[in-house]
Amino acid sequence: MLKIGDFSKLSRVSIRMLRHYDDIGLLKPADTDAFTGYRYYREDQLLIMGRITALKDMGFALADIIRILEIYDDRDQLDAFLSVREEELSKLSKETEYRLMLLETARKRLREEQNMNYDVTIRTIPERYAATVQMVVPHYEDEGMLWHMMTEIQTPLIPAEPCLAAATFLDKEYKEENVEIMVSMTVKGTYEDTEHVKFKTLPSVKVASCVIKGSYAQMGDATAAVAAWISDNGCHVNGPMFNIYHVSPNETQNPDEYVTELCFPIE
Repeated sequence: MLKIGDFSKLSRVSIRMLRHYDDIGLLKPADTDAFTGYRYYREDQLLIMGRITALKDMGFALADIIRILEIYDDRDQLDAFLSVREEELSKLSKETEYRLMLLETARKRLREEQNMNYDVTIRTIPERYAATVQMVVPHYEDEGMLWHMMTEIQTPLIPAEPCLAAATFLDKEYKEENVEIMVSMTVKGTYEDTEHVKFKTLPSVKVASCVIKGSYAQMGDATAAVAAWISDNGCHVNGPMFNIYHVSPNETQNPDEYVTELCFPIE
């Protein structure tokens, strides 16, 4: 039998933590002296302690480790626990990668001392004939699903001049899921509708617009700038906002080369 101090040294776990594990039922001593309260551990409990440490390093909570140890010798159940944790860490990795990208973009903008003022202008977008796809998608970042549906058209589309590729966000408020979007691309000629692609003439619209060059990380600041301009100039938004993608990921893989025009219909 090992005294708690010796067990602590061999397992590389502090005495304080061993006492905590005892309190929560994660790893109880093999014996506790009723008179002195001293805790004693068996040598084979070092193996269990090693499992606990390994599971902690994988990010499992102590409550989960208690459950896992109960089924540790059942390979199928253990693999199920590990598989779920692997999926969680994969999702966390993607979220962390996205946040690092945002930080990198923000720092780059600071280093380059980019002008954070956005010029807002009023212009009228004329009536235009366009291929459109309108539907509800899980999230805003799933907009690409709609553009992919344009491939349903078997006849090659002839782009209008200029060709305006746009996404209109039809919900009256920001939604975390199930968002309704219409994408459109102006074309010349006439075409037959398909299951998802509908050809229609879009009406002219007066907009307050702002052109930004660079990554989509700027969209929040630019949107706030246009909204403030509309309020300051006594205008009113009278329709769903839309983005015109003058240079998009379809044309370049370099986010610094994107050119996007934010448009707010106004009266």
